[in-house]
Amino acid sequence: MDTLKFAVLPGDGIGPEVMEVALAVLERAAESEGLRLEPSEADAGGIAIDRHGSALPQETLDLCARSDAILFGSVGGPKWENLPPKEQPERAALLPLRKHFSLFANIRPGLLYPELVDASPLKKERIPEGIDLVCIRELTGGIYFGQPKATRDLPDGDREAIDTMVYRRSEVERITEVAIATARGRKNRICSVDKANVLETSVLWRQTVTDYLAAKAPEIELSHMYVDNAAMQLARDPNQFDVILTENMFGDILSDEMAVVCGSLGMLSSASLGTGSNRHGHRFGLYEPAGGTAPDIAGRNLANPCAQVLSAAMMLRFSFGLDPLADRIEAAVRKTVTSGTRTGDIAFGAQSVGTREMGEAIIKNL
Repeated sequence: MDTLKFAVLPGDGIGPEVMEVALAVLERAAESEGLRLEPSEADAGGIAIDRHGSALPQETLDLCARSDAILFGSVGGPKWENLPPKEQPERAALLPLRKHFSLFANIRPGLLYPELVDASPLKKERIPEGIDLVCIRELTGGIYFGQPKATRDLPDGDREAIDTMVYRRSEVERITEVAIATARGRKNRICSVDKANVLETSVLWRQTVTDYLAAKAPEIELSHMYVDNAAMQLARDPNQFDVILTENMFGDILSDEMAVVCGSLGMLSSASLGTGSNRHGHRFGLYEPAGGTAPDIAGRNLANPCAQVLSAAMMLRFSFGLDPLADRIEAAVRKTVTSGTRTGDIAFGAQSVGTREMGEAIIKNL
């Protein structure tokens, strides 16, 4: 493999400027290994609405289909908040991409380096060695995609909205397999999070996870936790977890809480892996930072690019099988942010060191 072919969707707000840094880091890293990058850029999100009238134009979807992976920037912002909900960038771009490419497995590391524990809202004595866990979130099932889904007027003049939560055993088994693979590379522990005392889908979830691990991975320690307790435990003692496995909505909420206790959304990456393979035989996936578009600091050279850079490293690992190169980028980021360049704990990772300067430092540390 000498060419890395991937789609680049920079998105809105700070998206283009942090994407520029990520591509520069990728270019230098690839060059050192004799690899050639073939990134192809397209519009998605608010900028696509402005330019094409759709958050996910057909030409963008076609480009993604021709690529081996998607490097995605954050989308959305106040400019488009008055659009009907179904037409807003987050819902009209990201969810259709997940569904179209069957991106069912979201892997979000929760990592806080020991040197940066002051950035966390938790007391230092709770996390003296930092934080290290992973959330595995099922991404294409559950209440976000279940049918029927509707809002309607009732004969008595009232109005109701309906969302349906649906899960199949096969969907739970395939995300459990991702959790098993993740746990085997870590501490062999999985905590499955559900609401089995209330929801039928959670009853099926818990039984399926239990049966699947007993049959496929009996060596892995499995525990179960209700989602409300899990939210509390993440704030109390995040390191009691190693791999958290959960469904779509619970994972959406818990992974954002995890980001907060880790100190900065500007440091957290994610991978969304599909059922299919690319031309290199690796998982097709979409890679994006955990944070948002931060329009208040867009264009001011203040955005923390690390989450986008680390997402690019995840792309190298999962969609191109280049683990050593991904390790080098991750090590360069760590060296950069722990050697005098302190990342801030502002909501989306604004910092005292400029975006471009941070990128240059990461490249220097490769």
